[in-house]
Amino acid sequence: MDTQKNKATLLLNHATTLNLHTGNLVNRSRLKKKCPSSPSEELQDCIRATLSEWSAAIPPTLENELPNILDCAITQATDTITPEEREELKVSAKLFISGSDCPAIRNAVDMACLSLGVSQLDSVIIAPPPLPEGDSLTLVHLQPLWAVLESLVQSLKIAAIGTSDLDKTLLEQLYNWAQVKPSSNQVNLASCCVMPPDLTAFAKEFDIQLLTHNDPKELISAASFQEAVQEGTEDLQVADWGLEWVLRYSVIVKSRGIIKSKGYLVQAKRSSL
Repeated sequence: MDTQKNKATLLLNHATTLNLHTGNLVNRSRLKKKCPSSPSEELQDCIRATLSEWSAAIPPTLENELPNILDCAITQATDTITPEEREELKVSAKLFISGSDCPAIRNAVDMACLSLGVSQLDSVIIAPPPLPEGDSLTLVHLQPLWAVLESLVQSLKIAAIGTSDLDKTLLEQLYNWAQVKPSSNQVNLASCCVMPPDLTAFAKEFDIQLLTHNDPKELISAASFQEAVQEGTEDLQVADWGLEWVLRYSVIVKSRGIIKSKGYLVQAKRSSL
């Protein structure tokens, strides 16, 4: 086991990019036993458990390699979608990006398609990146991110795109500006117990589905992410690792409305070497 830990530390200390896939959480007995109190806690648990299990089972093929881009995944826990079952399934995702890095969006969608074995995601909702204290979200913040999503719709990587936490004014501004219109908008019921009437009326008029969620503004803090990585790898120095994005996906059987699989994809990069 010590040899495996040393190997994991060597690989992680050399890599500049870390791609982590939790695999299908529906099948992960280690995680099913726990009932996380929040989406943030669930993600922390997933990062910790995935890194721990990956560290204990690094394939021999990596013994003589030190890749710059390190893929940490639990192969046996990953469910890919076969062409035969694709029509029966709806693949949805919510993307949390740490900043205004537009290439991160395409990167996350490509990785999701590759990990799940599909050519297209049925829907992607983007969560606005956290802003400095005192700043308010505006159309200017959203436009570059939305333009990337539109290009992914046009290239058939995504079928429908949606937003999160936009009030009526901002949703209307985005709708009027966008070439590909938002198909949905998520509302956090923790900050708003009842759907605002003006938002409901606008969404109804323009056929925008209003959904609810309980995600915090920042899905996982930098400190919590580094803590989860450190605990998952046991003593790895993680101060220079920063989270780029998190993509949470779910695969639902359309005819039965049940979740076949769900999980997280995470990318982090080292800021200094």
